[in-house]
Amino acid sequence: MTFPTFTSSQTDPRARGKELGTHLREQVTANLAGYTDLFRVAGAGEAQVRAWGERALDASAAWAPPLADEIAGIAAGAGLEPWQVAVVNARTEILAGIDMVGHGECSTSVVLPKDGPPRTVQTWDWHDHLRDAPVLWEYEQASGRVVRTFTEAGTLAKIGVTSAGLGVHFNILRHDSDTADLGVPVHLIARRILDEANSVEEATEIARSARVSASTVITVVTEHQAASIEISPAGVAAIPPGPDGVLLHCNHFLDPELAAGERHATERPGTYRRMRHLEEHVEGLSVADVNGRALAMLSHEPDGAPVCAHPDLSQPINQRWETVATIGLDLPAGRLRVHQGGPCQVTEATWQTC
Repeated sequence: MTFPTFTSSQTDPRARGKELGTHLREQVTANLAGYTDLFRVAGAGEAQVRAWGERALDASAAWAPPLADEIAGIAAGAGLEPWQVAVVNARTEILAGIDMVGHGECSTSVVLPKDGPPRTVQTWDWHDHLRDAPVLWEYEQASGRVVRTFTEAGTLAKIGVTSAGLGVHFNILRHDSDTADLGVPVHLIARRILDEANSVEEATEIARSARVSASTVITVVTEHQAASIEISPAGVAAIPPGPDGVLLHCNHFLDPELAAGERHATERPGTYRRMRHLEEHVEGLSVADVNGRALAMLSHEPDGAPVCAHPDLSQPINQRWETVATIGLDLPAGRLRVHQGGPCQVTEATWQTC
């Protein structure tokens, strides 16, 4: 099994969006329908979701006009309204506005060895009814920079890597300061980092420039640098690797000041047990082979903190979690290595290269 792929031929944002929306029309509309179902189950009606989508579109247009143009292009190609595509891009913000909680989510590992390129891997956990949402998208900017991203159909970026030698991983966070007053979608922050940043410092400045309403952590990696950029309405903090070059992140804040407003401490305590699993398997997470790194992630812990998650089909859709993908960055090649599913299913033959 592999994820669908698309390579853009356009460099103008609106034209690129329209091309993508036209080619992936079914996937974009299905993704919107899946999120509409999720929001409804979590307690948000259509009018409220539309208002949030319009607010997110306005915030995006003020912060990054070309990205708002690209969202409008996707909508035109997919036969949707721009606010509907904005909803897909702002799903993290809408879920924070609804105040939805759950017990799944992602784990990320970055190791900077003394010799050789960075060694990264993450699991991407999400709701199982949205398992068909991901796509692999390659596009080129007018500058010649090529970006490859694992994202959801209609979403401008998520996990990715560039021909300039920079990559990002992506984990959701929750903070007391999260608000229903929608700001810039965090997925657009990841997109601007992929499009514009050449260093951890530049990526951090991009993150600081956005007014956000929901929290996340974007782990940025270059040849010799890495940092987990924790983003919340209360502020932004960059967490560097330890002296051993190891940087691990799950779904709780590591910055001491931001951690004071941590929401997962009581809502998703499994994030701490997942972190302990990563800490106990650093040797495996440091190997050169992405398949070996993925296997080091493997944990089906019975007390509710699996790194490799499988849905409980007895639960409603907003409480069902699955490891939809396992992903590593190949920075020297500017490529993603992607496995559809969790670490328990990986083999040398199951990796897809984008």
